[in-house]
Amino acid sequence: MQTLDDLLNASRWAKQLTAEELNQIRRDIVVRTIPAGGYLCMKGEAVEYWTGIIDGLTKMTSHWPTGKATSFVGLSSGSWFGEGSLLKDEPRRYDVIALRETRIACMKRSRFHELLDHSIPFNRFVLMQLNERLSQFIGMVEHERLLDPDARLARCIASMFNPLLYPDSGIELHISQEEIGLLAGISRQRVNRSLARLAEAGLLRVGYGTLTVLDVVGLRSFGD
Repeated sequence: MQTLDDLLNASRWAKQLTAEELNQIRRDIVVRTIPAGGYLCMKGEAVEYWTGIIDGLTKMTSHWPTGKATSFVGLSSGSWFGEGSLLKDEPRRYDVIALRETRIACMKRSRFHELLDHSIPFNRFVLMQLNERLSQFIGMVEHERLLDPDARLARCIASMFNPLLYPDSGIELHISQEEIGLLAGISRQRVNRSLARLAEAGLLRVGYGTLTVLDVVGLRSFGD
């Protein structure tokens, strides 16, 4: 199981801080455990923390009064989120739900803004993070409108291997077919067929509760 130190060691912004700065952050951070199906945060609430995923898997989603829901992105171990809402100082505009038991690190708002005010490397990281997330969302809209389920699933899996957004990812993704279906917005049965096609194309290997990615570039371009 990953620890807070593992998360900080994997975070590019943390590697640029002094030992004293890092110790202050470590003392400030609150670690919480969220059960599967639980909410890390909810749409409409005040944003008081910048949040990192120590260990687990979550999805960023939005639920509407009509009962409809849409999933935006998956958030796995090593990723951080919420900087946009902290910068704009507005209520949160999405829910984040744990797909399995998940441990998170909560950095308080005041510490986040102190780093923005005094750390150039942290500022650069936040700019890069926002740019990568924007590209991810633009790609998601494009894929939803233009691609078939097989290609959408391929792009969804590939998105989990962005080295800036998910620095803790290797070639193996510990995720069930049900979880990947929830992230991609595809039924469990359709996920099974799509994964078989991607495996036949030599892009990944399917194991029990794992996906081993053999060709990330191929996944990103599948269906073009």
